[in-house]
Amino acid sequence: MRVDDLLTHFPRLFHMAEAGTWDSIRAHGLLSTTALLDAFAYTGAERYRIESCHRPECVTISHPVLGTAVIRDQKPMSDRALKKCLQAMTPRQWYETLNRKVFFWLSRERLLKLLSARAYRGRTHCVLTVDTSLLVGRHQERICLSPINSGCTVPNPQPRGVQTFLPIASYPFEAWSQKRRRGDAVVELAVDYAVKDMADLVLRAEHMQGGQSLQILWDKAGHKR
Repeated sequence: MRVDDLLTHFPRLFHMAEAGTWDSIRAHGLLSTTALLDAFAYTGAERYRIESCHRPECVTISHPVLGTAVIRDQKPMSDRALKKCLQAMTPRQWYETLNRKVFFWLSRERLLKLLSARAYRGRTHCVLTVDTSLLVGRHQERICLSPINSGCTVPNPQPRGVQTFLPIASYPFEAWSQKRRRGDAVVELAVDYAVKDMADLVLRAEHMQGGQSLQILWDKAGHKR
């Protein structure tokens, strides 16, 4: 896939975070689960439980200086389903692969579908709208693309493995465009480890519940409302 095609077809990216985290994101960026566990100095069995196993619920971690952070759940995924669809990987390897990435949706429709899912529609979330060109311009070497929702195995687990995440230049955009409409030819954009300059890339931060915007926290001009 050419970078120009990515920017043309997907000029905006979307990320769903915990409500109340915008100030932390502005200060520290978006950190993957692995980056958070590194920063909070988690090791041993406790880290293994969070990073290498399925998380059916959100997990709150704490640090004497950094305070607390919430690591989001993996409700739409299970070990049983992964064993059916994984190729040349174990569930542990898959969880560790996902936990090292910061994920963005490439369509607002998929964002709204997740916000409206049974597990999430009753809660408020912090939703970020991101300028794709700015993020790619700064982090292209650490970006990969996925044709599936890599964190979901329901209702029908799609095959996944070492070839699920590919660099932009290696991604078969035209092949997927022949199977789906172009808006669904790429499902996820992921950045390795962390995006620490998120404050420079966000066009809008807002609290949302379901498909409804509850509060604009930040706009493109950098004004709180």
